[in-house]
Parts: sequence; C-alpha cells; structure tokens
Amino acid sequence: MDYEKIKEGVRLMLEGIGEDITREGLLETPDRIAKMCTQIYGGLYEDPAEHLKKQFQADHNNMVLEKDITFYSVCEHHLLPFYGKAHVAYIPDGHVAGLSKLARTVEVFARRPQIQENMTAQIADALEKHLSPKGVMVMIEAEHLCMTMRGVQKPGAKTVTTIVRGVFADDLSLQQTFLQMVR
Repeated sequence: MDYEKIKEGVRLMLEGIGEDITREGLLETPDRIAKMCTQIYGGLYEDPAEHLKKQFQADHNNMVLEKDITFYSVCEHHLLPFYGKAHVAYIPDGHVAGLSKLARTVEVFARRPQIQENMTAQIADALEKHLSPKGVMVMIEAEHLCMTMRGVQKPGAKTVTTIVRGVFADDLSLQQTFLQMVR
C-alpha cells in the first residue's frame, strides 16, 4: 500500500468538505486512515490458497458447515462498511480443511473493497478450487451502511446472497438441510 498517497487523499477529502486539516482533532487523521487501510483492505494482498492448503484426510462425505462467521467489509461503490454473518458449507471428497480455515477464507475476501454478491461467489470459488469438494453452498447476510446512513436510510435492512455449486445445486433437500442448520 502507498501510505503517502492514502494520507494525501485523506487530506484532500477533508479540505474538499471544508474542514481545517490543521485543527488538533484532524492532525493525525491522515496517518490513522493509512494505517487502518492495511487492516480493512489487507485481503487484497492475501491468497486464500494459503489458508486452504492445510487439509486432513476424511473418509466421510457429510456436510461440513461453519456458520455465523462475523465479517466486516467495505462497499466499493461508496466506501462505506457492510457487515454481517457468512455461512459456508461444503461436501468433502476425501479431505477437509481445518474449520478456522473457512473463517480465514471469508476474511480474505471481506477485507477488500467490493460488493456482497461478488464476495459470496469468491468464497465459493476458492473452496471449489482449493478443496475440490463435491459441492459448496455459501450464504451471506449483511447490513450495508450505504443503505443505513445515506440514500434510502433503512437501518436494520439485511441483504442476503447465496450461491450453490456441485451437489448442492442438484439436491434441494441438501439446500434445505443447510438452511435449517443456519437458522
């Protein structure tokens, strides 16, 4: 990340809205924002393969579900946060990933500026590519501050996105089992 460009951009934005960038409360703001960017956009520099390469032999083919994975992300359209829960499931095909690796995979994609619909697909794509499961299902439920604090101003409204792949796409009862488990 280019900290100096970030800091200059923050200074320009503050001046653009009419703020005095020399006042005490704003003196360190550009530096704080630059440091914050390493955390909230750090997924741009992470490869989900690093998290999903640690796998274990599994002789069963039962659904593995990690639900209620809390995440925070930033909408690429307004650079405002959206946050919520991700529910990630897959049907193994001979091997499984460590459970924390599913949460880490969600985090990689959450820590990028983007839209929720793409994040849902990116998580499923990563699981398919690196685990080669028989099927994947991902659901994300999130509140978007671009809808809460600007525009339509509807706090509490949640956006839900899902994606099904492999055996989940062909088996409605499997989808129903997933939905019952996340509720």
